[in-house]
Formats: sequence, C-alpha cells, structure tokens
Amino acid sequence: MGDDAKDATQDDNHARIAQAFIESIPHASALRMQVDEIGDGRAVISMPWDEHLVGDPRSGVIHGGVVSALMDTCCGAAVMAHSSQPRSTATIDLRIDYMRAAKPGQRITARAEVYHMTRSVAFMRAVALDDDDASNPVATATGAFTAER
Repeated sequence: MGDDAKDATQDDNHARIAQAFIESIPHASALRMQVDEIGDGRAVISMPWDEHLVGDPRSGVIHGGVVSALMDTCCGAAVMAHSSQPRSTATIDLRIDYMRAAKPGQRITARAEVYHMTRSVAFMRAVALDDDDASNPVATATGAFTAER
C-alpha cells in the first residue's frame, strides 16, 4: 500500500472514531455535529442551522453559544487527531471573537488546527464559517487544550 493510500485509510479511521466520539457527547449529538474532515492535528466539523438553536427569534440568527460549542468540539477533535496521539484532551482556554452573525438557515462549519504542540498542551486556531461567505468568518478562535499522552 502506498503512502497516499495509507494516509487516506488513516484519515478514514480518524473520521469514524471522531464521529463516534462526537455522537457520544450529548450536546454535540443534539446539535447534529458532523465530522467532515480530520487528519494530523486538524479537523472540520459542521452542523445544520435549526430553528431551536436560534438566539434571536426576530432575526433567525443562531445563538453564539452554539457557535462556541461547535468551535470547542472541533478544536478538541483536532487535538485528538494529532500525530502525537494524545489519549485525552480538555479545554484549558478558548478565546472566541465573533465577527458577524451567521446567516439564518445556513450550515455552520468550524475548521481547527493545532499550530503548536508541547508535551502536554496543544495550541489551537479555529474559524467558523457559514455557506454565505467563506472569506468572511462568523467567528475566529485561539486556544489551549490539554494533550494527555
């Protein structure tokens, strides 16, 4: 098996494990989070817009806490997919900057990456986007997560 085939198989395994993990988290399951991509220290997780997640009924805008939960979960998944193979992770610190309201009715996608890993801490960057404008984020985040090995 070539290196590309091994990488694809490993990414598929990571995706199955990450999706099973997300489905075991009650809030992630309730938000219908879906693993779209996962690999070495990176993850893409999305969730559909749903009326019961709206924070402002007049505008139909999804609640900021929902976006926060999506970004936090995506960062954790990226840590768990890192090549250092952490056994567990937990959020130490997560700063989220909200740039704009997500467009009502649109799927929200979070992309997270480990940009630096120490023996026990993963440093993260993440962005949340809706389908409307991939160049104009809904939110950005930076954080630190445990990386227990």
